[in-house]
Amino acid sequence: MDIERVSEEITGLARECGEILTGADRNKINPDAKDGHANFVTEYDVLVQSRLREGLLGIFPEAGFFGEEGEHSAFPENEWVFVVDPIDGTTNFMKGLNLSAIAIALLQNKERVFGLVYNPFTDEMFTAIKGKGAFLNGRKISVSEEPLERGIVLFGTSPYYEGLPKKAFDTAFSYMDKCIDVRRLGSAELDLCYVACGRAELYFEPLIQPWDYAAGSLIAEEAGGTVSCWDGTPFDITKAGSCVAKGKNAVWTEQDV
Repeated sequence: MDIERVSEEITGLARECGEILTGADRNKINPDAKDGHANFVTEYDVLVQSRLREGLLGIFPEAGFFGEEGEHSAFPENEWVFVVDPIDGTTNFMKGLNLSAIAIALLQNKERVFGLVYNPFTDEMFTAIKGKGAFLNGRKISVSEEPLERGIVLFGTSPYYEGLPKKAFDTAFSYMDKCIDVRRLGSAELDLCYVACGRAELYFEPLIQPWDYAAGSLIAEEAGGTVSCWDGTPFDITKAGSCVAKGKNAVWTEQDV
């Protein structure tokens, strides 16, 4: 498998799908509710995932496919698996906030080997190949070396899961006097990439799904960051779990969720 060649094809596909989002007719988004509070899917989520599935399996027919939209009975057992979020930040997309991204990860034997997060509204393409560094629009990036007291903390609220938003907000409040400020942006994949390129020093969320962090976690790690569960243990990318990403000198003190 020539990961670099495949990554170039995947990048082109992501840009094509980005044009679908930037050209969306906001009068025809037609959101439908999914399980959980304020959990929406639009026709564009479905359209982009369908195009990504077609394109990615055209590039690599032997791979499995695990996307956000649709049924999720089990993680595919293929040696190679694409993990995809067609629009990470659907609510942002619905409201025109322009903090939404297409996320694609390629796994081999359940290990992340390639990650891509593309925000078509800002034309920022974050990519990483395992062992070869992380990049933003082709330029190498690295995490911040600032201590947390001179840093920004990003967090997600896991809004679809009862009880976890309060845990997230309580934790965010506890960091208010440990950093410059906190931010809640609404896209886990972009949060991870912002840690990767040094825009923030720390990101956390109590519970997210594989498609929410498969790509961004590799990008953050390849940029020199650390990504783990809340208690510091390694995460299982095939399952939902807690997530913490930090720069070189950020300190994470919470140990449970």
